[in-house]
Amino acid sequence: MKSFEYTIKDELGIHARPAGLLAKEAKKYSSVCMIEKGGKSVKLSQLMMLMSLGAKQGDLVKVTAEGEDEDTAIAELEKFFNENL
Repeated sequence: MKSFEYTIKDELGIHARPAGLLAKEAKKYSSVCMIEKGGKSVKLSQLMMLMSLGAKQGDLVKVTAEGEDEDTAIAELEKFFNENL
């Protein structure tokens, strides 16, 4: 399993538009991609669950990927977070 921690920079947090893009990005990988905030963990590919985290600007989240393409998945997800959130 690979992971990284990220502090949300977007002033609106993980809202509808970036959440939709993030779910779409996560679906590209065969690995199980998860996000955790405040002890609650959800799959990145599940849009409504992702939005239910309520991740706001300044919140620290942990993103994990586990599976056969976890190295690629975690690298590209980290890039996505840096560019979009």
